[in-house]
Amino acid sequence: MIMNEKIKASEVQLTGIDGEDLGVMPTSHALALAKKLKVDLVCTSMMSSPPPCKLVGAGKAREEAQQQRKREQAPKVKEIRLTPHIEAHDYDTKKQQAERILKSGDAVLLVVRIQGKEGPEAKTLLESLIDDLKLAGRKQTGIQLSGKQAAVQLDPLT
Repeated sequence: MIMNEKIKASEVQLTGIDGEDLGVMPTSHALALAKKLKVDLVCTSMMSSPPPCKLVGAGKAREEAQQQRKREQAPKVKEIRLTPHIEAHDYDTKKQQAERILKSGDAVLLVVRIQGKEGPEAKTLLESLIDDLKLAGRKQTGIQLSGKQAAVQLDPLT
């Protein structure tokens, strides 16, 4: 996002604070108008000629840029490991941990380590966790049982 004096184009297509079209004008006039109104001149795209610019309230442009960067970042996948024979307190701790991760915008991979014939217990544990976390996230894939582990990925609700 290019703002104020960093706009190098000789003229810009200007949009006002309330979205009204102010037409094509020299960049110097647009900057003077922005200073007079105590707002920022923000260029939305440099791909066209003249580039479209808009007047945005002071500080709002930076907030918009930060939100845009946050949206562009891919969510991370964080892994939480469990065992089928988990006690109630430990279960609650892992559930809260997963909930916190999902609410921060990252995905959670719940992995249960299996030894011997613990497959059905692991599947039941993951199903109850999915049910308890349905307000914070939804499962991306089904429960995958493979060899020594059972896993499911939960994505945050956006």
